[in-house]
Amino acid sequence: MEKADATLLLAYDLGTTGLKTCLYRFIRRPPAEGGDELGLAGSASARYALSLGPRGEAEQDVEDWWRAMAATTREVLALTGADPRAIAGISFCAQMQALVLVGEDGRALRPAMTYMDSRSEAEKRDFGGKGPRIAGLGLGLLLPSLLIAGGAAASAKDPPWKYRWVERNEPEVFARTSRWLDAKEALIARATGRFVMSRDSAFATFLMDSRPGKFRWSPLLARLHGVRLEHLPEIVESTEKVGGLTAAAAAELGLEPGTAVFAGGGDASLIGVGAGATEPGASHVYIGTSGWVSTVTNRRVVDTDRMIASVVGARPGFYNYFAEQETSGKCLEWVRDHLALDEVGVYLSTVERRFGGDGEWRSLVDFLCAAIADEEPGAGGLVFAPWLRGSRCPDEDPDARGIFIGIGLDTGKRRLIRAVVEGIALNKRILIDACEKKVPVARTLRFAGGGALSDPLCRILADATGRTVEAVEEPQNAGAAGAALVAAVGLGLAADLGAASRAVRVRKSFAPESANAAAYERNYRVLSRLYAANRRFFAELRG
Repeated sequence: MEKADATLLLAYDLGTTGLKTCLYRFIRRPPAEGGDELGLAGSASARYALSLGPRGEAEQDVEDWWRAMAATTREVLALTGADPRAIAGISFCAQMQALVLVGEDGRALRPAMTYMDSRSEAEKRDFGGKGPRIAGLGLGLLLPSLLIAGGAAASAKDPPWKYRWVERNEPEVFARTSRWLDAKEALIARATGRFVMSRDSAFATFLMDSRPGKFRWSPLLARLHGVRLEHLPEIVESTEKVGGLTAAAAAELGLEPGTAVFAGGGDASLIGVGAGATEPGASHVYIGTSGWVSTVTNRRVVDTDRMIASVVGARPGFYNYFAEQETSGKCLEWVRDHLALDEVGVYLSTVERRFGGDGEWRSLVDFLCAAIADEEPGAGGLVFAPWLRGSRCPDEDPDARGIFIGIGLDTGKRRLIRAVVEGIALNKRILIDACEKKVPVARTLRFAGGGALSDPLCRILADATGRTVEAVEEPQNAGAAGAALVAAVGLGLAADLGAASRAVRVRKSFAPESANAAAYERNYRVLSRLYAANRRFFAELRG
């Protein structure tokens, strides 16, 4: 089948530090001819600010998201020469658990409070339910949440407490609020004029009844959390066409009015789809700005002790048992800026660079891994805890911070860098072990995110976890690929997301090397005990 027979799909990946727009060709082929193919025609990226504050604030300007969407759409169309009239549909993958409050016109009334925003500790404490407390919630709220939603807002970073924070601290904004949206839903509202929320985003509010056959807002949970039902948008499936581009939105984006817009999904859902991990028991690891381990299940599972829950997936009837690490690849950026700034700056200046694009991710990870190539596995007994902005799982603590332990007179910069890279990988083993208290994690892990661009990092992840690691093609675009596959299903090009994800290809496989097992086992034993040993110090240092 020739490229002329391909269907063009536009996918937007709305991340923490930037937005990437990818134009894909979806080509239908029978299995005997290699099966369906999802090919990247071109991409463009734009960066925007993340505003951090001393009380745990982590905000972004929604207008920055839209401007990035418009600029990158026009750029990718110019780059590829694609005719806007040939684009069959657009879809989204995005950061989750943002709070975007909009007025009747769909415009944001204040900056988005992102998933990293933890300022709402007082709201969680004051409105967290009556009765004895477990995971910081009263049983009067915790038990109905677990029964109905399949999870609970046990973190100050969870959206209900951000909602209550605005109600308490910005009453003038709250009074003008028409709808509560998540990140991509804010862009959908701007693009189509319709207020919706995909099932996975709705689950992440802990206000949706996620029991099989339900998937609607729970009046009881809304009342217990103090949330007004009229603020909640319509819940839709990820593959649903939610409208066509309005004339105004199309003019700003450089696309055709009426272009089909699909609901898409959150990164926790669609990166797994874009990694080809969609069947029950399949697991994937993600290392981007944040990181996680996720396993597909066909039942709801929750572990309040370790802050893990089965997130409703983009594929109907399936869940993602999801353990998150707040700062993963972000630690590599910290290394760049604070441990190896001069060397990395000189290196990156010699390559074609676009901030937030593939070139920089590949250059950064490859440079750091090349710099530590002569350092032995295990970093000579130096261990790094990658909690640069708190810990989410298995220990929820916004006060947790990074630690180096084992520094000696012979510790140089390259060993410090090696410890950081290994700490990111070893923390994934901590997440795997936490998940396996409830759900088996596959012995072969699909690997997605910018970190999977680097063979050395793939090798370290395999050795640190003791599992085979499969790096997918274009891993830094896995979320966008998942969004494109959502559109493909919505357009009827594939039967479902399970079938669509078979278009994903593995770039390279890495089996763990037994020669490195002892060094990583030693460091893992130390890292797995560091949080408990230092918890009281984190709280004390917060002051």
